[in-house]
Amino acid sequence: MEMSTTFDVLQHVMVPDHKIMSEEEVSDLFSTYQITHEQLPKIYHDDPAVKTIEATIGDVIKIVRVSQTAGRAESYRLVVRRPKK
Repeated sequence: MEMSTTFDVLQHVMVPDHKIMSEEEVSDLFSTYQITHEQLPKIYHDDPAVKTIEATIGDVIKIVRVSQTAGRAESYRLVVRRPKK
């Protein structure tokens, strides 16, 4: 019998929630903060959390962290291809 070694990284206590944002959500984000795609922090397409939620290059990811001091912290990342070495 073969054992599966797959693991959902999003279920780990140390990994915050990741969600692909809709086009409407992205538009609202850009107008609220008056920013563009290029100004977003980046996250690589082969990041385990990005792969788990099946995000593709060009998607914007919303990351929600729960903090004892801040309560809830939201951040946003643009999915990009990892450069070749």
